[in-house]
Amino acid sequence: MIAERPAAIIPTTQKSGGSFLILASHPSEVNTPEDFTPEMREIFGAVDEFVKNRVLPNANTLEEHDNALLKKLLHECGEQGFFLLEVPEQYGGLDLSKTLATYVGEALSYGGGFAVSFGAHASIGMLPLVYFGSDAAKGKYLEQMGAGQLIGAYCLSEPGSGSDAQAAKTKAVLSDDGTYYTMTGTKMWISNGGIADLYTVFAQVPTSEGNKLSAFIVERGFEGVSTGKEEHKMGIRMSSTTQLILEEVRVPSENLLGVVGGGAKIAFNILNIGRYKLGSGGVGGSKAILEHSAKYAQDRQSFGKPIASYGAILEKLGQMAASIYGAESATYRVTGEIDALVDAGVDKLKAIESRRVEASIVKVYGTEILGQVADEGVQVFGGYGFSEEYPVARAYRDARINRIFEGTNEINRLIIPAELLKMAMKGELPLLQAAQKLQAELLEPQYDMDESDAPLASETRVVANLKKAALAVAGSAAQKFGAQLAQHQEIMMRTADMIIQTFVAESAVLRAQKIIATGKPATLETAMAQILVAQASEKTASAGREALSAFLEGDDLRMTLSAVKRFTKFETVNVIALRRVVAAAVLEANGYPLK
Repeated sequence: MIAERPAAIIPTTQKSGGSFLILASHPSEVNTPEDFTPEMREIFGAVDEFVKNRVLPNANTLEEHDNALLKKLLHECGEQGFFLLEVPEQYGGLDLSKTLATYVGEALSYGGGFAVSFGAHASIGMLPLVYFGSDAAKGKYLEQMGAGQLIGAYCLSEPGSGSDAQAAKTKAVLSDDGTYYTMTGTKMWISNGGIADLYTVFAQVPTSEGNKLSAFIVERGFEGVSTGKEEHKMGIRMSSTTQLILEEVRVPSENLLGVVGGGAKIAFNILNIGRYKLGSGGVGGSKAILEHSAKYAQDRQSFGKPIASYGAILEKLGQMAASIYGAESATYRVTGEIDALVDAGVDKLKAIESRRVEASIVKVYGTEILGQVADEGVQVFGGYGFSEEYPVARAYRDARINRIFEGTNEINRLIIPAELLKMAMKGELPLLQAAQKLQAELLEPQYDMDESDAPLASETRVVANLKKAALAVAGSAAQKFGAQLAQHQEIMMRTADMIIQTFVAESAVLRAQKIIATGKPATLETAMAQILVAQASEKTASAGREALSAFLEGDDLRMTLSAVKRFTKFETVNVIALRRVVAAAVLEANGYPLK
């Protein structure tokens, strides 16, 4: 059994974001799918049923840009209350947990491009109004949005500015009497662009202090608002994507979200929400592909027996499931921490913002796992996987956009170390003290033996050491470059990879240990955690070597490489056998084996 929480373990509600890198966590702290209530699973089931009964049978029609049908299905979602999860009760909503809203996103991801339309409304479409709208704007729009009577969209990107939101050219000029803004500009890649009734638009407001990025609610019916033609996209064709064109549009002053100059704060907070939800979208989309692959592998005969009996296929299925387990564990750990902070009285936006590093981690990992699982799904299907008559072809196309949404994965990789260092400089996170302690530890004798017989004790020790490896590289880079570190993106991204792998591996281990503590068997969860820890160790070692070799040399390089080698050592496990254990469970369940 897992030991009682040590006195040195700090509760989640007292930890700052990013503290996972320097503080230990106890299994009892992490939120996992095993903790989901029957009510949560009932809501998930209702959404899942809607996707399978109403969306998927109409997938081909939706992919032909039947926007009338798309809007009708979104209206039906509103009628069933699916948009009410994060709407305040005073506006007819349910105001439920972030974990539940994210869990619903997992169910929706089975619907491919339709999930984009749903999220563009229910998440990034409505939440700017929920968190930043004036009382007048909330009273005017929110109940109708919650009911699906008005559909929303989020308009940040422009033809000349994508990730650099501050470079937006769209302008909103305040009238002399202060009653309205005149807005002119063009927004691009707008999900729900062709069907939305309301647009959250980011624009520069000229002031005596210069242009200030701000956000507004703009109605489709305002004079001067129009949309471009539907984009011919590689994937997510079930969703509508157009330009939004604004020509001398008068926007009432009460439609300003927050304050003038508050656009960046709104954009980044809403993007953080979108990021952790993309983590669950990756989980749900990957589960759907794994289900198709498991069933096909048992039906497809080759050389007189099902291809599911061959090691090459078993390895794919086992790895797909283990990767999903990692993404799932990390995603719901993050939403659980946000919910715990809110339950402790922390403002929702502050709770979400505090986990901005973790949101980027699950976004990167979840979307890249989805891409890998989609690719392997096509491979399991072989030539049939390349045919649009089979579901993995659409899944493959739809998966690709997720690494671009809500800030590209490159941008999110840069965010992770940058935000950690920023928190350290502000005194919010004692990274510098941890780095100093690590330097002292490197001078001490090394002891490799771990006498503990607790479940996954060896993996727990490995994860603790992976944190030190990431800290060693990050500390060395910060010491070398100081404020100029942001200019060395290759080093920043490799540092991020070390941190991502560590967080996911730890989340997987803690989840398995939490199950074991209940007395339930966790053979499958243990196997998947062991796979992920072994892979994290190898990937962290590789990323650390590449990063250090880029800026150190001589004795400094040899010494720091030695530290990374020391902290990424792990006891070799038979990952081939472990994947076979997992694959057997996948085949028995005809998909992801944990329910």
